[in-house]
Amino acid sequence: MKTITLLGSTGSIGTSTLDVIRRRPEQYRVFALVAGRNVEVLAAQVVEFRPEVAVVGSEEALDELAACLDRAGLPRTDWPELAAGDRARVEAATAPETDFVMSAIVGVAGLEATYEAVRRGKTVGLANKEVLVAAGAVVMEAARASGAELIPVDSEHNGAHQCLRAGRRSEVSRLILTASGGPFRNTPVEKLATVRPEEALNHPTWRMGKRITLDSATLMNKGFEVIEACWLFGFSPSEVEVVIHPQSTVHALVEFRDGSIIAQASATDMRMPIQYALTYPERQAAPVPKLDWSQARCWEFHPPDLNKFPLLRLAYQAFEEGGSAPCTLNAADEVAAEAFLKGQAGFLEIAEIVEETLERVPRRQPTSIGEVLEVDRESRRAAQRIVERRSAGRRGPLVRN
Repeated sequence: MKTITLLGSTGSIGTSTLDVIRRRPEQYRVFALVAGRNVEVLAAQVVEFRPEVAVVGSEEALDELAACLDRAGLPRTDWPELAAGDRARVEAATAPETDFVMSAIVGVAGLEATYEAVRRGKTVGLANKEVLVAAGAVVMEAARASGAELIPVDSEHNGAHQCLRAGRRSEVSRLILTASGGPFRNTPVEKLATVRPEEALNHPTWRMGKRITLDSATLMNKGFEVIEACWLFGFSPSEVEVVIHPQSTVHALVEFRDGSIIAQASATDMRMPIQYALTYPERQAAPVPKLDWSQARCWEFHPPDLNKFPLLRLAYQAFEEGGSAPCTLNAADEVAAEAFLKGQAGFLEIAEIVEETLERVPRRQPTSIGEVLEVDRESRRAAQRIVERRSAGRRGPLVRN
């Protein structure tokens, strides 16, 4: 039986992971559930899965979790160990009882716990792009030293992982990642200036959290995936291409030296890559719909417009510059995205804020997670100053039609 620590249990990946676990109780046992502030959902998960440990982000959330468990009627003798904060996250991810860590906390909040799990040789299902975007060199060096296995859960990287099993890495000429194109795939660039947050959060294919949904609308998410793919599979940026595929059925393609292309296609359901990560190297029946080949279908592929979506270009640029640039890229994007959602910046300003932050924050060569987190903090401060300066320089509030 595989014992699992789930970082980010109340998010979309976390709840999908628990659905996979729920269907195979003879194969999986939940050791620890780690969440942030969504204590009501976490309490329900504790009642159902009976972990040994439950972790939240703060002492205040810890008190709320205890109150929720009391209201749920769970006897205190059946409560897990309750804990809060960064150190508790790390301890849950590195506990000797844990065989598999699902890293699904959005942002850098899960970075330290994931890194420490890797450093201790745990198998990690990686659903958090920021781990490798912000700290790829440090994390991959730890994986080489410990022998830890990183199994990607993002549908595109999971698809690439499957395709790469068809041949030796030395036989591969390039990796192709697909993108849906988001809600503005067909929107003229001149109309993007007046985009409202609710429009940007209306993804045509996937239902995800706000940050990743907005990043999909700007194609920043795909830029992060390019960086992550380079670290995971040992590609250079020139060997990773992005194509727009509105149907979101083909998730990744690998081209071999002889021109043959292997593609991975499946339904748009994250439970498939999650189960793949949990059962790898074996395959089992997954609780997802299969493609219906009795129906006519058309798959489209288009090149991305880098003028319309400059954040994808900036992601390639940041990885090529190396060092702390990708960490700054991620931090600036998070600040700019939040500013847009709060009405403090326009949609097109997201890329402008990120680009200016990259220009202002000096490059470093972080050698530890502590140094990575310091770059992250510095980059966020710089991006926030840019947001505030732009906001102060406007004549009146930002208006969107």
